[in-house]
Order: sequence, then C-alpha cells, then structure tokens
Amino acid sequence: MGFRLNIKGADEISLGMDNILEASYKSDTPDDSDARATDLGVIIKVKGKIITPVNGETEDDTRKLAKWSLVSAEKADAYRDLTLDVISGDIVVRSIHLPHAFIVDYTEDYTDKNGVGTFFAVFKQKKEKTEDVTLEGGYSSEN
Repeated sequence: MGFRLNIKGADEISLGMDNILEASYKSDTPDDSDARATDLGVIIKVKGKIITPVNGETEDDTRKLAKWSLVSAEKADAYRDLTLDVISGDIVVRSIHLPHAFIVDYTEDYTDKNGVGTFFAVFKQKKEKTEDVTLEGGYSSEN
C-alpha cells in the first residue's frame, strides 16, 4: 500500500510513497446528534517521514507543508487544492479530493535514530464547500 499527496496553491507540494507512512479519511458529524446532522466536516490525516533535501534542492516538500501551516486565515492561500491517492499494487483504491483544504494541525518530531524525523498533518475541507469533496477509485495508478 502506498500514498500520494498533491497540494496545489502558491507552492506545489508533492509527497509520495517515499514520504507517507499512514493516511486516514474521516467524514465527521457531531456525536451527540439524534438525526443526520447538517454540520459535516471532512478530515484527512497524514503521517510521514521528513526527507533531507538533496542535489541542490533548497527545501523538501515537508518544509513547504510546515510553511503552509503558518499562513494566516485571512490570506487566500490558506485554502489549497488537495488530493490524496491510496494505492495498492497498480490500483488507486481511493482518490480523495478536497478543493478547499486548510491545515488544522501540523507537527514535526525529530530523532537521531531513524532518519531526520516525522511529520503529522491534519487537513479539513472548508465547511461551506463540503459538497465539492469527491471520492473516486478503482482505476490504474498510471493515469
């Protein structure tokens, strides 16, 4: 199983199978509701490895994620176009597209035991744009 995360905005951010260790999707409604709530949130969580820039690169894409997490809510760039692909073999099992995503939380942990460290990011779709979220899958990852 592998993952691809592509984010389009002021910077293009691409994290792939060499970076991402885990990913999850959640459709979230209030737990205290007795009927289908209109308050629906869409959440994606991603955990991965920080990879050191090589070959003269100025930064890796995890650094771009960290910088995006600092963008003020008042700026248009706080919201970006995010696609997470979950891949098994050569098949995209799930492709989740959040066209108005923002970062809720971003954390980096560093260690001297295994590589540089890890990152953990939580993304949400802008609430009034939930209907724009798409979930697809069942096609070749070569597309």
